[in-house]
Amino acid sequence: MAELFIKQAENYAEGRPSYPPELFEFIASKTPFRDLVWDVGTGNGQAARSLAGMYKNVIATDTSPKQLSLAPRLPNIRYQQTPPTMSIAELESNVAAESSIDVVTVAAALHWFDLPNFYQQVKWVLKKPHGVIVAWTYFTTQVNGSVDAVLQRFYSTVEPYFEPAIKLVWDKYSSIHFPFEPVDGLDHTGPFLFATEKLMDLNLYFTYLKSWSGYQTAKAKGVELLSDDVIDEFKRAWSTEDGQDQKAVKFQISLRIGRVGKDIKPKD
Repeated sequence: MAELFIKQAENYAEGRPSYPPELFEFIASKTPFRDLVWDVGTGNGQAARSLAGMYKNVIATDTSPKQLSLAPRLPNIRYQQTPPTMSIAELESNVAAESSIDVVTVAAALHWFDLPNFYQQVKWVLKKPHGVIVAWTYFTTQVNGSVDAVLQRFYSTVEPYFEPAIKLVWDKYSSIHFPFEPVDGLDHTGPFLFATEKLMDLNLYFTYLKSWSGYQTAKAKGVELLSDDVIDEFKRAWSTEDGQDQKAVKFQISLRIGRVGKDIKPKD
C-alpha cells in the first residue's frame, strides 16, 4: 500500500478535509498530561499541525517521504520516516523510549496497520496506566441529493478495487479490534461521532475522489473510473440544485479512544 499512497499524496493533501477543533479538544480533555504525542501515519501532517497547538511536542511518523514532504514545518513537530514494521529497538530509536508518550493518534490510517504488532508497540511506548490511544476515520460524504446520488453510483464502480480493510471504515471503526480500556469519564471506547466540512468546487471534489485508494488501484490497472460520461453526470448534478460553483462537502468522523491500562511487554 505504501506505493499507492505515494502516488496519491498530492491529491490527498489537496482534496481531503481538515479535522474540526472539537475533535482535538475532546482528545486533549481525555489526556492527563500533554507533553508528548506520537502521530502515526501522519501523511501530510493534517492532525500533527492541530496537535502541535495543544501538546508540547509531537513526533509525526509515516512510511512515505512524499507525504512527509508536504507536511507543515512547526518548531515542536519532529517528522520521521519509518519502515512499515519496526522492532522495539527501532521504535525506541525512531520514536521514543518506553512509557514516555502521553497519547498516540492515528488519523484515517488504523485500518491499514498490522494491528497486533502495532498495538503491542503502542502499549510499550505509552505511559502506564493512563496513556491514551486515539484513532479516527471519516466516511459518508454529503453534498446534496443530486450529487450524492451520482456519488453512490460512482462508489459502486470503485468498490471492487478497494482493499478489504476499507470495510472497517464504512463500519465506522465499530468492528475494528481495539483492545484498550475506556478513558476516565467514559464508559466505552467508542465510536464517538464528529463532523467536518470542506468548501469545494467540482474540480476539487474530483481531486478528493481521485485520492480514494480504490480509484488509485483501478488507475494503476489501466481503468479510468472517472470517465467522460461519469464526469458529465457529476457536472449536471453539481449545477442542478443551487447553481453554486462551490459547495460545502460534509464528512462524518468516527473516533475510538482508550487508555493503555496495565503494562504489557511486547515480544521483540
